Amino acid sequence: MKKYLKLDKAHLLINHGPVCLITSYDGKKANIMTVAWTTPINWEPPLIGVVIGEQAYSLKNILKTNEFAINIPTRKILKETIFCGSTSGKNIDKFKETGLTKCQADKIKVPLIKECIGHIECRVFKKYKFGDSVLFIGEVLSASVDDDLFDKCLRVDKLAGKTLHHLGGKYFTIPEKIISERS
Repeated sequence: MKKYLKLDKAHLLINHGPVCLITSYDGKKANIMTVAWTTPINWEPPLIGVVIGEQAYSLKNILKTNEFAINIPTRKILKETIFCGSTSGKNIDKFKETGLTKCQADKIKVPLIKECIGHIECRVFKKYKFGDSVLFIGEVLSASVDDDLFDKCLRVDKLAGKTLHHLGGKYFTIPEKIISERS
């Protein structure tokens, strides 16, 4: 027996990729935005898609500079991650409000978040408007991860804080362990 969902809820079946913190910069002030809608698009050139709503302050920053960074948070900064996703950065400094630390990126002017385990620096490759959202296709210019957390894949089994995965609304989950076809 299957349960049928309303079409506007279909995305919740695949929404549980890692929650990411998008950093952007308008030339004067950096901002942090929480997103759950990111996806790999292509290997060569390496491209990643990020969907951002029209109302978001980060959207204006990205349109201005054509740069953004994807930062991978863990459960350790859940409170800060939720704050960044539920508060506009238009009139506040989210770095200051959350206590998260800016660190310099390698290839872009947008700062990274020190407390995150991984970072992907992107330049806008293409953008597409859909309704009240914009899909940014970012060309990956640099990617880094904490040294002990990547072997052939992200070692979620070694993460003390675990990556966050959004299930929709106020619900999140964390990965438990790595399995393979031999498990």
